[in-house]
Parts: sequence; structure tokens; C-alpha cells
Amino acid sequence: MSSQAIIGRKLEQRVLQSILDSPEAKMVSVYGRRRVGKTYLIRNYFKDRFDFYFTGSFGTPARAQLLMFNTTLAQYSKMSFSVPQTWHEAFEQLRQYLASLDKPQLIVFLDELPWMDTPKSQFLSAFSFFWNNWASSRDGLKLVICGSATTWMLNKIIGDKGGLYGRSARSIYLAPFTLYEVELFLSQVKGIVWNRYQMMETFMILGGIPYYLDMLDKELTFSQNIDNLFFRIGAPLRNEYDFLFRSLFKASNLYRQVVATIAKRSVGLTFKEIADGLGVNSGGSLSEVIKNLCQCDFIRKYSAFGKKEREARYQLVDMFCRFHLQFVSQGSSQDEHYWSNLSQSSHNAWSGHAFEVLCLHHISQIRQCLGITGVLTNVSSWSISRQIDKDGTTWRGAQIDLVLNRDDHIVDLCEMKFSNAPFTVTGDYADTLRERAGAFAHFTRCRKALHNILVTPHGLAVNRHSSIFNKVVVADDLFAPTTE
Repeated sequence: MSSQAIIGRKLEQRVLQSILDSPEAKMVSVYGRRRVGKTYLIRNYFKDRFDFYFTGSFGTPARAQLLMFNTTLAQYSKMSFSVPQTWHEAFEQLRQYLASLDKPQLIVFLDELPWMDTPKSQFLSAFSFFWNNWASSRDGLKLVICGSATTWMLNKIIGDKGGLYGRSARSIYLAPFTLYEVELFLSQVKGIVWNRYQMMETFMILGGIPYYLDMLDKELTFSQNIDNLFFRIGAPLRNEYDFLFRSLFKASNLYRQVVATIAKRSVGLTFKEIADGLGVNSGGSLSEVIKNLCQCDFIRKYSAFGKKEREARYQLVDMFCRFHLQFVSQGSSQDEHYWSNLSQSSHNAWSGHAFEVLCLHHISQIRQCLGITGVLTNVSSWSISRQIDKDGTTWRGAQIDLVLNRDDHIVDLCEMKFSNAPFTVTGDYADTLRERAGAFAHFTRCRKALHNILVTPHGLAVNRHSSIFNKVVVADDLFAPTTE
């Protein structure tokens, strides 16, 4: 099947093709963050050649969804079925319709499956019975299921220990676009001609979420687009943040509170710091919330170099959420031209931290530029507060947000600087880097070679201090496709 309209997603398309090529019945589960393009991928790859396609409805009672299911089934089958009273009846009607088709291959697409699983609906048992007792033995049947509620998909389908255990032939996690894919999307789909600096700023606000990127208007400047999407009256993304959490999590208020608490520190918080910030016990419910947020890629868990697991931090890495919490939720939306009028100092402070998170989303590209894609590498961070050794040596506080501990006896200490011109290393800054590397070696007892790495859009201005960096990663490297 032709897939020319699909940007990127090469691996995912190969998986879908392998499912199609198999003569056996196959179920494939597609999951990922809301708005990431799951439905778009499936519909465009299969060119809407479905024998049945139904989408769950958010917050809709089972009785209403069963009525919509019945209407959809009538449209596809041209047959008359009574309105089912239960999901077991609904799937039995679907079975009767599919069994009547004289085709070597059947394609069924059930979108937003978690939204069908309403309280007391027994949806999951009916779905499991349908697959295990008929669909899985019908040669040529391809069942594609999607869900934005990543935790539900992982717990109820992919990692289920009950009737659906091991039943999904393949699972596809659909990640947000990389910078490479963002550039393709904006240029080929939207006809937007921006430079890579502007595209990086776009990523730092919208992330690689196709649904948000598709809202950009090529007739407007970058700043006008951001004002239009977030700050004008009726802006389409002004209320997206709240709906995003309500559509994914039942206790959405608690999830939002956890995210807002973590967002208060750009480097993230430990589990204890999160609990203390919320004023709650560090029990099972908080653990479950944090686990789910990690699974849904809102936050990431990372450890400091040489530290134990219990000292791990949780950092907000969803670009859209970071932007919303810093600007939109703080009352900035009262100014319809807020982003265009934002002071340069405020913009610089935001962009510096946002660029660091952008780099965390592109570690594969950084590794590729460093030529270490085939080298086992552990990603971490490191920091110390000001302290004095027993011998009287004073160490200033230091922080390294990205440490690449390589298996080839090298540790890369990465500096990430967002600048619209080549970055200039001053004598004082070079001294700071030397002191920081010395502190790192002293306190971690690391005996590997230490390399200073600079990640910056426009490269390094050459002067007598620039040799402090062993390697420079530029915008073109971050925009490169990867083989990892």
C-alpha cells in the first residue's frame, strides 16, 4: 500500500506491512501520547480500506457508545442488527458480519479503545472473548487497536496477565516527531519556510506533536503563530492542557498537581521532594501516578552519575506542558500578543532551559554526531553544592545536565547553549569548565578520560579558548535522521 502522505514513521510502517503480509490472524496495538498521530498513521497507511472502523468516545456512557457502535456496524454491513445492550452482544454482531464476508483478508480498526472501557461496562471481557474465541483463529483477519491512554494500553492489553496475555502480535509505540521529522512536516505538508533556529523554537513549544504542528499558519510569522495558538481570545491550545490530562487519567487533578510540582525545578525532583511538595504521603498512589506519567512520556526518570536508584530524579520533558505551565497558566494569556511582546531576558531564560530538554529528546542524534552509536552509553546528570574538603580545598557548586558515560573509557560532559550566533568561549568560562571537570573527577572518582562537548545551534566561534571543547554538535546534527 502506498504511504507517501506519511511523514517519517519508517519503522512503524515496516511493522504494519509485516502484519499485513502474514497469512495468520494478527492483532497490533498502537499507543502513544494524545495528538501524536496514531489515527493518522493507521488511516493513511491502510488508505481507509477497513472492513470495520469504530472510535471510542471520551466520557460517553456505555449505552450511548453501544448505539454508535450499532450505527457504524449498519453502515459497514448494510445489515440490520438490534441495538446491543452489552459489549458481548456488540462483538457477537461484529463477528456475524465479519464471518459473512468472503474475503481472504479482513481489516478491523478499533480506535481509542480505552474510552470504550467505561465503568461496569465489561468491555474488556467482551473484547477478550471476541478475540480469543473467534477472531484470533480467522486467517487473514488483522485487528488494529489504538489508544492514547498509554497506561491503560500497557496494563490492559500489551502487558495483560489475563485473557489477552501475549495476544497482541506486535505493539507500536508512536513517539513524537524528531526535529528531522518536524522539518519535513512543516516544509512538505504545511509549506512553511522557516530556518532551523525557528524550527527548534517551534519544537521547544509544541514538541514533536503533529496535531499541534498542523495548526501553524504559513501566512503568519513564528511569534504571531504562537500568539494565535495560545494567547488570543479563543486560542485553540489555551485549554488543551486540561483536556489532555482529563482524557488520559481518571484522577486528572492529582496528575496535574504532580506535573506542576515537578516543573518548579528545571532539573526535576526526587520522589521525596515531590511528596513533600504536594504534602502527601510517599505511598503507592503517588508511585502509581509517577509511573504512569513516565509511561506517557510526560516526565523522565534519571539518575545522577554514580548515585543510587533511590536518589533518582523526575524531570518534566513534555515540551507543550513545560511551555503551558511557564506562560499560559500564569495569566499571560490576558495579552493577546504576549509572545510577540515578551522581553528578551524572559525569552532567553526560557529558551536556555527548553533547549536543554530538546537535546534530551535528541540524544540519538548527539551520539550519532559523536560517532558512538555502536558504543554502550549510559545517560545521566551530575551536580554538587558548594563544599570544602578536609584539606581546606573549596569547591564551587557545579551542575552538568547531560553526562554520557561511554563504554570506551570516555565520559562526555555536555554543555547545551541556545544561541542565534556562534557561541563564544571566554577565559572565565573556560576556567569554569576546567574546574567543573576537576570536581567531577574528584567527587565521582572517575578515571575515564573526560571530554567537554558543546551542543549549540550555530557552532563555536574560534578563539584561543575554544579548544576547551573536544567536539561541537550543531543544529544540522540535531536535525539529522538516525539509524538507532
